[in-house]
Amino acid sequence: MILVIGATAHFGRQTVETLADAGRQVRALSRDPERAGLPEGVEVARGDLTDPSTLGPALHGVTELLLVLPYGLDARPLLERARQAGVRHVVFLSSGAVVDSADRQPDVIAAYHAQVEREIRATGLGWTFLRLFFPAINSLAWAMQLRGGNVVSGPYASAAASVVHERDVAEAAAAVLGSPEHAGRVYELTGPQSLTQIEQVEALGLALGRELRFEEVADQAVRQQLSQFMDADFVRALLDLMAATVGKPAALNDSIERLTGHPARPYAQWAEDHLADFR
Repeated sequence: MILVIGATAHFGRQTVETLADAGRQVRALSRDPERAGLPEGVEVARGDLTDPSTLGPALHGVTELLLVLPYGLDARPLLERARQAGVRHVVFLSSGAVVDSADRQPDVIAAYHAQVEREIRATGLGWTFLRLFFPAINSLAWAMQLRGGNVVSGPYASAAASVVHERDVAEAAAAVLGSPEHAGRVYELTGPQSLTQIEQVEALGLALGRELRFEEVADQAVRQQLSQFMDADFVRALLDLMAATVGKPAALNDSIERLTGHPARPYAQWAEDHLADFR
């Protein structure tokens, strides 16, 4: 039995669907099972990550665990419950910002994910880490702007990323769950191409049949705006990561193809798959 934690978020939901389509035994954790909206036939267990005492029924009989955690959550109580319940293998969707050789991680995003990785290792359970930098779903943040025009405004127009389709992440996670040969391994997941934000907006425009353009705005203004409703250290880390990629093509690898058996989906495919989100 596989338990997916974070099952109603993008990556968790897609993984649940992928596992269910393959006929795998999968259970999804949700605070509100009646509103989870997961595929028919998927077992949905009630539980709250902020109250580990509620997780017992969800963990019963589970041997594999996929963790898609909200930033900042203390994972230790959950991991201890999983160990006690007999879970044997934990797959964690981590961050590409983690630097293995660093005595101190470069920012709060890397530090949080590195901490969870250490805590998973400390359980003595089998583990696999899937590290992801810039998922394609970040582009959904542009939808509101594009409802009022054809311009996307943001910092760092030339910031480059190898954006990854969430379906590829889900299929990679499904491939390592239940496969002992992946235990103790770290996979960095990338898309098939390095694209600047300008190029992403152009590709999205082609899919929508609209002439879209990216208009760069001052970094400081964006930092101040985002910090009004997001953790300031998180905003700083996110924008610093973007700034570091300006003028530098993103690194590419074949991890997704090796895990799933097919090449990573291009950003143009992601745009086609999400047309409804921009209309």
